[in-house]
Amino acid sequence: MSIKKRKKWAYQNTTLLVISLVVLAVLIETPYVQAIVNHIGTYGYIGSFISGIFFVSTFTVAPASVVLFHLAEEYNPILIALTAGAGAVIGDVCLFRFFKDQIFQEFTPLLSRLKQRNVVALFRSPYFAWFTPVLGAIIIASPFPDEIGIGMMGLGKIKEWQFMILTYLLNTVGILIIVLVAQG
Repeated sequence: MSIKKRKKWAYQNTTLLVISLVVLAVLIETPYVQAIVNHIGTYGYIGSFISGIFFVSTFTVAPASVVLFHLAEEYNPILIALTAGAGAVIGDVCLFRFFKDQIFQEFTPLLSRLKQRNVVALFRSPYFAWFTPVLGAIIIASPFPDEIGIGMMGLGKIKEWQFMILTYLLNTVGILIIVLVAQG
C-alpha cells in the first residue's frame, strides 16, 4: 500500500485495532500462549505486575485473572493486588492514549455528520459530561475488560495523571476482590 493511499484510509487505527483483537483471540488458545501464562505465574509479585498489565484487555483478562487467582493462594493478597494494580495502570494508560489520540480522531468526521441530529445534543449535555466518566470508572473497577470504560473516560476532560491515579485505585480494588475470593 502506497503512502498516499495509506493517508487516505479514514479508519486505519480502528481497523488495525479490530484486526489485532481478532488475531489475539485466535492466539490466546494456543498451547504456546497457555504455557507463557502458566510460566508468568511462577514469578510471584513480578508475575502479578505482568498479569496486571494484561488484566485490562478483553482477550487477556481471563488468563490474567487465572494467574492472579493462583498467585493469591501462595502470596499476600494485598501485595498481589497492589502490584497487579500498578501493572494495570500501564495497560490502561496505553489504551487511554490510543483511544484519546487515535480512535476518537477517526470518529470526529462521523460525529460532525451527526451534528444535525439529537445524538450530538446528548453528548453535549451536562448530564453526559459527568455521567460518562462515572460509568467508565465503574466499568474499570469491575472485573470486566477496561476498553469500554477507558473509552468513556477518554470522552471526558480527564487529565492523564488523574486517569492514572483513578485507574490504579479502581483496578487495585477490583483485583483485591478477585484475590480475596481466591483465598476464601
